[in-house]
Amino acid sequence: MPTIAPLDLEGHCIAAVFLGDVPHFALADGAIHRLDHGHKTIQANDGLLAAFHDAANDRLITGGEDGKVFAVKAGGEATELASAAKKWITSVAAGPQGAIAYATGKTAFVRFADSKTREFTHPRSVEGLAFSPKGMRFGVARYNGATLHFPAAEGKPVELEWAGAHTGITFSPDGAFLVTTMQENALHGWKLADGKHMRMTGYPGKVKSLSWSVKGKWLASSGAPAAIVWPFSGKDGPMGKAPLELGTRGNAMVTAVACHPSQDVVAVGYDDGMVMAVRFADAKEVLLRRPGKGAITSMMWDKEERRVAFGSAAGDCGVIDITA
Repeated sequence: MPTIAPLDLEGHCIAAVFLGDVPHFALADGAIHRLDHGHKTIQANDGLLAAFHDAANDRLITGGEDGKVFAVKAGGEATELASAAKKWITSVAAGPQGAIAYATGKTAFVRFADSKTREFTHPRSVEGLAFSPKGMRFGVARYNGATLHFPAAEGKPVELEWAGAHTGITFSPDGAFLVTTMQENALHGWKLADGKHMRMTGYPGKVKSLSWSVKGKWLASSGAPAAIVWPFSGKDGPMGKAPLELGTRGNAMVTAVACHPSQDVVAVGYDDGMVMAVRFADAKEVLLRRPGKGAITSMMWDKEERRVAFGSAAGDCGVIDITA
């Protein structure tokens, strides 16, 4: 059985990430806890609403009720990157060349590494943000679809329409596909080369967590009593193909997924606090953590591929060492 270093905190964990090799846990009150030769804490936002792990720059981007955007680095250094007066920052993302994006209300902002900022206003509220891995463009999830902007250039954005409320957004690692989570129990996707639609439905619950496998051949998702894993290796993505259903449990819902950095394996977190690792090829399961307090809200593998940081809605956090 893997060993667990527990960290029992008060409140909802929004992000559990590794910065350097140090696990960090960002809570809804804006406190960032880390296990770094003992338990240490810093305060970033006054009320945290959104967090994004900027892997390229080894930092956590946070946005909150105080209208501020911070970058938190390993060792606990928090730097304020942007401020939107007293408006709530509801979504953040990090992109190429040190750029970040953040949203408040109907407006999305892109801040470049040189601190220059551009704003993009939409007819309805901005619900999610993501940068493409290829080139300087970013996507906004909104009511009735998604909008693609090119913040470094002038010109009209690309509008991708699909009826309904789109709440989150992600690009495939090769930049070929765009996928949104929806207010209804579904995902929607577009093949960016030709705008072809991809409908991914049949979930009993809302999809709150997505994770691309190494090289983007698979997209794992929560929202069912199993991790629903869609195949994206073909030129039309998952169209006409059935997803894998991994880690099925009859009495618990999957609330978080985190694909392994180099293998076709996914860590699956459930609403009762249990965590499993499941292999795509044969659906072989390994129990990583027994049920605990609160639904699992965030998980991440470390670079050495031997530890998983996890956090829950009840502040029941920790690190699983799978080599022990």
